[in-house]
Order: sequence, then C-alpha cells, then structure tokens
Amino acid sequence: MNRNIETLLSTRRFQVVRMRHQSADGVLHARDIVQHPGAVTIVPIVADKHVCLIRNYRVSVDESLVELPAGTLEPGENPIECARRELTEETGFRADRFEFLTSFYMSPGVLDEKMHLVLATGLVAGPPAREPGELIENMVVPWSTAMQMACDGTIQDAKTLVGLLHYDQTRSGE
Repeated sequence: MNRNIETLLSTRRFQVVRMRHQSADGVLHARDIVQHPGAVTIVPIVADKHVCLIRNYRVSVDESLVELPAGTLEPGENPIECARRELTEETGFRADRFEFLTSFYMSPGVLDEKMHLVLATGLVAGPPAREPGELIENMVVPWSTAMQMACDGTIQDAKTLVGLLHYDQTRSGE
C-alpha cells in the first residue's frame, strides 16, 4: 500500500498529519491522524488487594476522571522506566517490581498511540512530584471497589478500563 504524509500541526507531545494512501483497488484515500509517541498505564497494586487510582482533572473534557496513573513515553524510553517515573510523579509511590502485561491501541481510527500496560507491586508511599497544573488526588481503594467503578460507569477512561479488566481477568486471582 502506497501512502504519503503531510504534517498539519506539530506540538510538544504529538502531531496531526494527513495520510494519503492508495488501496489495493487503486483508489486514493486521505485520513487525518494524531501521531503520539506512546504511553504507559500502571496498575499499582497496594498491599491487601488494593489498587491506587487517581482522580485527575482533564481539561479536554472539563471533568475529574478516575484513572490509573499513566504517562507519555519520552523519545527512546523503555515502558518500564516510564512506568517507574510516572508512578512516582503522579502518586508518590515507588515500587519494588514492575512487570509488562500487554500493549494496546487507544483509538486507532484517528490516533496511533500505543499504550503499554505495566503492573507495579511492592509499593512504598512517598511524596508525589506532579507537574505544574496537574490536579491529581490519590485514591487507594479495594480491588472490588475498583471493579465496581469500572462496571457502574464511575470510571470512563478507556486506558483505566482496559488496565483494570485485563489485570482482573488474567492476574487478580494469583
């Protein structure tokens, strides 16, 4: 498949491009795509089957959303190192162990962002190092409460739903 790319907007964290591609039948198609360097979402398991969620004000939707901690990858950064950095920045927790769980695309119809899901265990509390303007509050809740929030609509953030449900179905019974 042939395609060419025209940059429409470049920002510090992402760019918007128009991709033109020719399908197998010879028809030329154009799609506007947000290109993103990728990110991590962290499932921070606190002792006694609790998880650290955050309440995070999101300007884009003008709401505080309940989320798992997450952050954008720096150029060339390993997802585990990004998870280590973001967990401490957003929650103050430090973890003894990090484990890669899976990767997924956030919204591949318009966005190429690949999200890497990482498990953090052996947590020790400490002070967060939040970026200026971040309005984040820790919420350490029992696992059962997090699952109820995922199913009753309290949690509306896609990466958090994927992270919680993936961990619940593959690992929480261990």
